Amino acid sequence: MKNGTSDCAGGRNHRGGKPKPTIITGGSGFVGTNLADRLLSSGEKVVLFDNLSRPGVEQNYHWLRQRHGNLVQLEVADTRNIGAVSRVLVEASAVFHFAAQVAVTTSLAQPRFDFEVNAMGTLNILEALRSLPDSPPIIFTSTNKVYGSLSELALTLRGERYEPKNARVRENGIDENQQLEFYSPYGCSKGAADQYVLDHARLFGLPAVVFRMSCIYGPHQFGTEDQGWVAHFLLQAMKGRPITLFGDGKQVRDILFVEDLVDALLLARERAHDLSGQAFNIGGGAGNAISLLELIALIADLERAEPRLQWGDWRPGDQRYYVTDFSKFRSATEWTPKVSVARGIRRLHDWLQGTLQSKKKLAAA
Repeated sequence: MKNGTSDCAGGRNHRGGKPKPTIITGGSGFVGTNLADRLLSSGEKVVLFDNLSRPGVEQNYHWLRQRHGNLVQLEVADTRNIGAVSRVLVEASAVFHFAAQVAVTTSLAQPRFDFEVNAMGTLNILEALRSLPDSPPIIFTSTNKVYGSLSELALTLRGERYEPKNARVRENGIDENQQLEFYSPYGCSKGAADQYVLDHARLFGLPAVVFRMSCIYGPHQFGTEDQGWVAHFLLQAMKGRPITLFGDGKQVRDILFVEDLVDALLLARERAHDLSGQAFNIGGGAGNAISLLELIALIADLERAEPRLQWGDWRPGDQRYYVTDFSKFRSATEWTPKVSVARGIRRLHDWLQGTLQSKKKLAAA
């Protein structure tokens, strides 16, 4: 029964009535850890499907294990391994698919690897779910990069940020009617995966929802220059290292605190059958938009010192402006972000301070 009414909130059971776990691919990563912690805290079983290739993820897993014990299990495997995927997903009550190659720069250097992880890995998951007699819901995290560089969007400079000349876009952001325009191997691979998820929902009846996400930040994010830039900027400043700004630093993004994203993900799971076959732009929205230079100013206040800056050329496909219009998802679920930029940045700063202090104590022991 592909379109049956099995409980999307973790209620699919084994024959004996034992609840099946929620599967999170890339589950030891930043978003996966925060989602897993929420689910585990409510008593749900969670399986983290992760190849542990990203720095910091083993630390995230051990943190979850210490907090939740045997409720959390780790399957060290890769989504490119169809056998491992099929074996694990047969146990799923729901699937959150976060595993991905996440950096545009890596996709430019290794486009085949990028395709195999993002597109083929996703297709492996979809086909494994399609083979089941009662498919659990899948929530897939896509990216705003499916909209390309947005070079056609007319912009004007206002202070330290770019703003759209179009009043509707300036007030609300980019909605799902924006034309798809994959740019870079990363945009192509994530865009292909995005479309495969939607097509499997339409043609095969999988309860599947796509989130086209803007910039997410919060605890358990070990940011790098290529991904997780909010945490990366904070870490660089806290360690006294220079922050590299590519372009002029006036690029604008909306940023979403991870707790708000987890709220949205759980709503999508709960209503997966109603929302199936749809893509939703998810981010902080116009009320949580910030330019890179404005973030630098916030960091200077927190650190009580101006971060050191260095400059680089514009990177291929870099959007000068991207702000999410999340009104479609809000209309469907009444979701809206709760954590402001100032509060969220301070909370991430506090968490990073604690993490760095713990590392210093361990090194000194």
